Amino acid sequence: MTRRDTMTRRATMTAAARAVRDHAGPPARCWRTATLRVAGSGLLIATGAIHLDLYLTGYRSVPAIGWLFLLQVIAAFGLALAVLAIPGRLAVASRLAAAAGAGFALATLGGYLLSVWIGLFGFTEVRTTAGIAAGVVEVAAFAVLAALALAPAPAAGPARFPAQIAPATARAAGATAAGLALVALVLLGTAVAGAGAPAPAATGTGLKTTTIGGTTVLANAKGFTLYWFAPDTPAASKCYGSCAQYWPPATGPAAGPGLPGRVATIKRTGGPAQLTYNGHPLYTYIGDTAPGQAKGNNLNLNGGLWHEVRVSR
Repeated sequence: MTRRDTMTRRATMTAAARAVRDHAGPPARCWRTATLRVAGSGLLIATGAIHLDLYLTGYRSVPAIGWLFLLQVIAAFGLALAVLAIPGRLAVASRLAAAAGAGFALATLGGYLLSVWIGLFGFTEVRTTAGIAAGVVEVAAFAVLAALALAPAPAAGPARFPAQIAPATARAAGATAAGLALVALVLLGTAVAGAGAPAPAATGTGLKTTTIGGTTVLANAKGFTLYWFAPDTPAASKCYGSCAQYWPPATGPAAGPGLPGRVATIKRTGGPAQLTYNGHPLYTYIGDTAPGQAKGNNLNLNGGLWHEVRVSR
């Protein structure tokens, strides 16, 4: 073999090695991008499904909050479809869909945190399993979709932003997104830890009547309206778990001097005796923030209708 043949062979082998090297990266990047795409879409679908369940099981009856939940559901499923359906070769559209999904997840989490801390449109959230699950899913969705938005695009096409992002810029943006995800997770944990369910209002002998909108209703000692729950029976409450967080059972001894109806108690599972009035277990509502309010009246929430307890003289 001549020297020229040897050099030609080496050049051929070098070219082949370069080709293998050049084509080894993109498939791996494609798999990573595909994984991020599917995961991000799935997380958006998950948060949409949680909000849809909450909407159908009662939040649709909450003023302002109901239609916001419906918008969240529509947006979540729409963005999930966009993230999944837009191919990676459409770099700009793909990045924008992922960025929109990440922003949506962060905004939804922000709305939840506001509703826990200070209330939103007069509605205050409490700690529930669904709320915690949705919050964790939203943090994960933000992290995954931010990574997808910053992922390297196929080499084909113009090397201009946002089709192509410089590696240094991508690293800085990725670090910022990771920091935001960590902060969001910490804020979620802090909000959940401080959002314990309110203690049941012990009414005892403080049952009294008050007038709201020309109607005489039953109230506790502090003047907060008392409610009855349609699915309940005279002997048993059907409101436990997250339901009892939104509708704290009224507890105390069976006494109601001067009331025209019959006051008694029932035994709650794992809890104190709950007051009843004319066969209806009694509750307050977390949405009533001051005496004289009856925001829970006629709400269809937590599996059934709620009504203020009316008193007939």
